[in-house]
Amino acid sequence: MLGSLLVLVLAAGEPAETLTKYEVKTLALQVPSAWKQSEADGTQRFDDPSGDAYLLLDVGAVQTAGMKPQVCLEKILAAMGNENWKQLKLGKAPAARRVDTDTTPDGAESVETVTYVGCDGKTTWSLVFHMNVKQKDRFEALATKVANSLAYAKPSASKKGK
Repeated sequence: MLGSLLVLVLAAGEPAETLTKYEVKTLALQVPSAWKQSEADGTQRFDDPSGDAYLLLDVGAVQTAGMKPQVCLEKILAAMGNENWKQLKLGKAPAARRVDTDTTPDGAESVETVTYVGCDGKTTWSLVFHMNVKQKDRFEALATKVANSLAYAKPSASKKGK
């Protein structure tokens, strides 16, 4: 009886998003399996089937050899405006998170944007989630899950020289 009740309670909640490993350049992360992936001008885009959210991923290389990860992050934040960033660690390297909300002029629709940026001294990246504020509870937790899954790829012997 208790087992049946537990199944009913779990089934009543939001369905859990299944995540799938995705790699781009020297970065790996888990993205929602059901989201449609596309690419334009080097930016990876993943769209939620409902149309209520999408995420953008950009990965690049640090142009200055030997740059310390924290210095690299500080340069990124300075270029993006230093205000409202919360510094943290993702993929064992310095990163930062900022949340912005935009509303249409008539106030009918609001969009929340959660931006993550980071650098390990070799690779720079940004991960930007756009979500309908009405679905914020569902997508904000998912954004955190995806960001926390981020990992820098270790150089492999087979890829050297390419």
